[in-house]
Amino acid sequence: MNSQDYIRMDETYSPQYYKPLDVVIDRAEGVWVYDVEGNKYLDCLSAYSAVSQGHCHPKIMQAMQDQMQRVTLTSRAFRNDQMGPFVKELCELTGYEMAIPMNSGAEAVETAVKAARKWGYQTKGVEDNQAEIIVCEGNFAGRTITMISFSSEEQYKKDFGPLTPGFVMVPYGDADALEAAISPNTVAFLVEPIQGEGGVVVPPEGYLKAAAAICKRNDILFMADEIQTGLGRTGALFGSDHEQVRPDVITVGKALSGGFYPVSAVLADNYILGLFKPGDHGSTFGGNPLGAAVGRAALKVIVDEDLIGRSRELGAYFKGRLERLESDHIKEVRGKGLFIGVDLHVPARRFCEELRGRGILCKETHGTVIRFAPPLVITKEEIDWAMDHIEQVLMTD
Repeated sequence: MNSQDYIRMDETYSPQYYKPLDVVIDRAEGVWVYDVEGNKYLDCLSAYSAVSQGHCHPKIMQAMQDQMQRVTLTSRAFRNDQMGPFVKELCELTGYEMAIPMNSGAEAVETAVKAARKWGYQTKGVEDNQAEIIVCEGNFAGRTITMISFSSEEQYKKDFGPLTPGFVMVPYGDADALEAAISPNTVAFLVEPIQGEGGVVVPPEGYLKAAAAICKRNDILFMADEIQTGLGRTGALFGSDHEQVRPDVITVGKALSGGFYPVSAVLADNYILGLFKPGDHGSTFGGNPLGAAVGRAALKVIVDEDLIGRSRELGAYFKGRLERLESDHIKEVRGKGLFIGVDLHVPARRFCEELRGRGILCKETHGTVIRFAPPLVITKEEIDWAMDHIEQVLMTD
């Protein structure tokens, strides 16, 4: 079958709630993917940062294959020999006392919301069912009912109500607005260090540090959604690290499994996560031995191959080359590490389609932004090759 055959099946048997580029991938390795006709493409999206270690990394693959031959799922009714080492290694790497393993990023944020509310009631003393969490305009945390309830994107919410109450929205990057929104019922502030789906929006320098200080001063939890920005994507272990901020709660996912399996987690200290008791929370697959083994291998690759340093160095190089483009289409280039957005004066879709035709896969977000987030294993030579094509596309009328 060819690409059009697969596209027709997709469109016939599944509702079209995505608008993907029409490329049908059937294999991948490192930074390269191949379609069913054998055409080769440089992946500049990394499955929204999930394959930071590169597609089909052999060490993560080996860990998965080895574990699949032993045991894949026990449920949390029993213990397994991979979850303990996984959460231990994750906590040691990140400096937190505890972790709750889940599956998707949305589940991790849901868990963080539950943790913040529980802390608010049991520790801060907020009246039952009155807890409020402050969020930012332009945020994106997933597609569950609670996640869309605190989105500022109307399409995400339309026809899906009634929505989950308890969220207060403020402008992103405005510390004064955050402080003004705090009430006696506020239990937490949830923020992305860089808004990915929002258009790779970087807040003003000092914003995260100021927000963390406001939270501490007002006895509320500072929660960082690091599902896209975490684990090296921005050239630091966490996006929060760029301002030397240690959030009270961090959510991680995507690159936590290197793209092999859905693995996410919530990180915090005992005084927060230790409030959970048997029956308060759970997941059949969360902490399963297969996911835990994959997560352990994915973390080891990040450390052993210094993917954080590579992201920092090559991200500065890639962003610098993009910034030097003298194109009338470009409004702004922003980002950190290998997490870069090129904001245009015009819709970005046609440029993504033209780049696909030249063997480069990237995706538009928020209409006018091209997001470049290749696997962190990309080389300088591969960036140079891509830039030759990106320059030609963005310099045309």
